[in-house]
Amino acid sequence: MAYRYLLCGLALLAPSITAHAAEACDIPPRFGTSDMAKAVVRAACGEHRLWYRPFIDRDGRIASLGVTEAEAEHLADNGLIAWQRVAGYWRESGTLSPMGAIPGASSCMQPAGNRYTDTDCRAFLIDNPWSAAFISWVMTRANVPGFTRSPRHIDYIRAAYQGGANAMPYRLADPGGEKPAPGDMLCFLRDRSTTLNYAGLVQALGSGRTGNWKTHCEIVVSANMGGDRTLYAIGGNVANSVVMRKLMLDRTGMLELPGKGNNGDAQVTAVESGCSPGQEEECNLNRQDWAALLKLTATAPMPVPLPPGPASPGAPGPEPTPTNSPAFPSAAPLPPPPDEPTPPTR
Repeated sequence: MAYRYLLCGLALLAPSITAHAAEACDIPPRFGTSDMAKAVVRAACGEHRLWYRPFIDRDGRIASLGVTEAEAEHLADNGLIAWQRVAGYWRESGTLSPMGAIPGASSCMQPAGNRYTDTDCRAFLIDNPWSAAFISWVMTRANVPGFTRSPRHIDYIRAAYQGGANAMPYRLADPGGEKPAPGDMLCFLRDRSTTLNYAGLVQALGSGRTGNWKTHCEIVVSANMGGDRTLYAIGGNVANSVVMRKLMLDRTGMLELPGKGNNGDAQVTAVESGCSPGQEEECNLNRQDWAALLKLTATAPMPVPLPPGPASPGAPGPEPTPTNSPAFPSAAPLPPPPDEPTPPTR
């Protein structure tokens, strides 16, 4: 009798044991999410799926990693090659041309298949950070109107600052003062000896001292999903891949910012300076100088021109539309929007 009750108890527990937690990229968008935010999230999530969904956990450790930027391995669609996909981020976002003077950039403009240009292009991809090219590609794919596409994150951070409270398509906000939402971007300052936080960044922007500052931005795809107090953000060139990062939120849904003292003032030491084999507790990839929250202000994607109708007799036909080289696919088909049924996957 006791054995029978034990089996019944295990049967009742089985659904909860085998059930999988919801994926941030697979849940429907919250009510009121703008069409623009949905498009940005859809483009970022589609790429994250292609790269086998690697992520950094809430403790700042790399918990999963698939292929990386220079590999000749196929991505999850079994068609695209990793390094060719990264070359596509550069080309299709319009950020490769400004890099033309750097060795290997011109080779990334060429169709794949030539071992000399392929080698040069892959060297370029390894030597040059492509996280801003990835952001610019997502914004291009989502048809974000007026976005400042650039190989440097600081350029669109500056554009958001200069636009003030009414800046479009993004405005600069304090990540310690406003809640992040899907479609927003969260940015940190890199390679600095001290943390600046939002106040220091704004002061530097106001005095024109930011120049080509090294920064990094990621796209918020979900925040506080089901009350889990977690921010989910996707960035390119993180661990040489397209990675989701999980950051902790406080009870009110605000980002828990590192690099501040007990009184809220910025510390004078670098946020990553203590990491070493002897101090593992200091090694946390989420402990960054998160100085900028770019709030999405555009609400609708840029209209896509309709194809021309049939030409009248004797009228000249439309100009032929250039096609992308099969060796460098433009982009994988976008996955269905999160608020539509998702077909089964293999």
